This record gives sequence, structure tokens and C-alpha cells, in this order.
Amino acid sequence: MERPDYPSDVTDEQWELLKPMIESWKQGRVARSATGHPGSCDLREVVNAIFYQNRTGCQWRYLPHDLPAWSAVFYYFTLWRQDGLDQRIQELLRCQVRERAKRLEDPSLVVIDTQSVRAAAGVPKTTTGLDANKKTPGRKRGLVVDVLGLIIGVVVLAASAHDNAAGTALLTQAAERCGNRLEKALVDQGFKDETVIHGALLGITVETVVRNPDDKAKGFVPQPKRWVVEQVNGTLMLHRRLVREYDHRPDTAASRVYWAATANMTRRLTAPSPAWRDEIVAAA
Repeated sequence: MERPDYPSDVTDEQWELLKPMIESWKQGRVARSATGHPGSCDLREVVNAIFYQNRTGCQWRYLPHDLPAWSAVFYYFTLWRQDGLDQRIQELLRCQVRERAKRLEDPSLVVIDTQSVRAAAGVPKTTTGLDANKKTPGRKRGLVVDVLGLIIGVVVLAASAHDNAAGTALLTQAAERCGNRLEKALVDQGFKDETVIHGALLGITVETVVRNPDDKAKGFVPQPKRWVVEQVNGTLMLHRRLVREYDHRPDTAASRVYWAATANMTRRLTAPSPAWRDEIVAAA
């Protein structure tokens, strides 16, 4: 008997985007295994369970019983993180979204920002700290995104780490994933000379976007181009597992960001174009 669908489940069309990459990983894994047994777990249901947990924020043992056993989901989640499959899937989908938007696969400009997130009880204190500026205990989540709001790199550090530590790590990731096409990175005033110098060594111009003094009395005012990364941070908060730092390992927390981005991009690639957009294209 088939189970009812959860809102977070992948559709058939969305699964067709993910299936080739996951099946390819599975074949390679079987070839390297001692027994050569492919396993009996439905990997589409494993992805559904990861998406479900990301959106609802439930603990591993609280996954619904009509999804695969939590231990199996945890096993594949960990294996995919270790093998880097979560990043490869996210990277390939990012390229597809950019192509659909009539852009080249790799951007020439990226935006970098950090966000301090409170840590839940039980998260090791060795991986957390206090953001002295924002008075937030927990971890610092750094993102590098393109102007479409597509995530290129993620780093998770203790909240006590300086923005420069996140900035240099994110610039390195961006340079590796965007190649020579990447020319400029926009940052806020929290990033200092160390980030600028590291960017120069990578051939990337790091530009600090300074807030207009006239805007200080108005509260939050979106800055041109740099507002995109703020929007991405807000979108990630729709995934309850990312509202706080629940995971013991920072790389697990980063993996959850990649899966959240994957869920967003599969919807973006399979959603029908708005009617008003079709009318404009037809009239052109």
C-alpha cells in the first residue's frame, strides 16, 4: 500500500533530476564494496526523508514510520556527506538553473555574508562560541551566492570566529567551483583586509559595500546586489532544521544547507512558468 505524500516529497519530475546522479553514485559504491550488493533501500524515499526532516526540524528518531528507518536515512545522509554527493548534486542543479535563466554556468560576481545561528542544547561547546558583535551564542554560517541567489559555497564555524575566517574559506570554495570566470565578490564591512588580500591572491576583487549614512536612521535598507544573500538566508529559515544549529558536526550542518538548496532548485526547475511571463514571451 502506497503512503500518502508529504508536502516535502519530490515529484516524479523532480526525481528525474536527482535520479541519474544518485544512481551513478550507487553504481560506483557497489563496485567498491566488498560484497557487491546494491542494497534494498529505496533511495528516492531516503531523499524524501532528508527533505522532510529539513523542513519540519524533527529528530532522527522522530521520522515517520512510513519513511525508511531513521538509521538507514542517517546512514545514507552521512555517506553522501562524506562522499561529497550532496555538494555535487547541488552544483549540477545550480548550473541547470543558471542555464535556464539564460546565463553562463559560472558567475563572474558573487556575494558573501555570514549569519550567526543559536546552537541547541547538546551541541558540543568545542564547535560553538559567542558572536561578540551580535551577542549570539552558537555557530556562524557563511554563504557565497550568485546574483540569482544560488548557493555556491557554505562554511559553518563557531560564532566566535571572525568574518575573515569565513570569508577566506568561502572565497576558496568559490574559486574552485567557478574557475577563472569569477572576477568580483561583494562583502559587507565585517570583512577586513585579510579577506581582501586572500581574494587578490585568488585573482578575485573583493569589494566592500558601505552602507549609506543616510540609511542608518531608516533601519534595514536593502543594498544593491548584496541584498540577494540576505534573501537566501531568509529562505533557508523556511527549513526548520536550519533555524537553530542542532547537528553536532559543522560539516553536517553545512550538508543540510546543500540539501535545502537542492530542494529549492528542484522546485525551481520543475515549476511551470507564470502565466504573465508566457504572455510576455508570446507577445515578443
